[in-house]
Amino acid sequence: MYVLLVYDADKKRAAKMLKLCRQYLNWIQNSVFEGELSETKLIELKHKIDDIIHDDTDSVIIFTNKMNYNMNKEILGNERMSTDNFL
Repeated sequence: MYVLLVYDADKKRAAKMLKLCRQYLNWIQNSVFEGELSETKLIELKHKIDDIIHDDTDSVIIFTNKMNYNMNKEILGNERMSTDNFL
């Protein structure tokens, strides 16, 4: 399944979130990640995120695409990392 994850975490936890998300997904922009994950890996990632974030100050948004239809991606400006193999 295709996953797009964005987060806004306090600076005390931002480095931990970056490190965790890079283990599962491709870092495409500050606090933005994308990639392919199985249902199991996504559940695992969510549990690890819950261990890091504080619900009252941090937020994580996860978009998923289970239907495997194509999404168009247009990049304006500098691309942090090429992820053409995912879209």
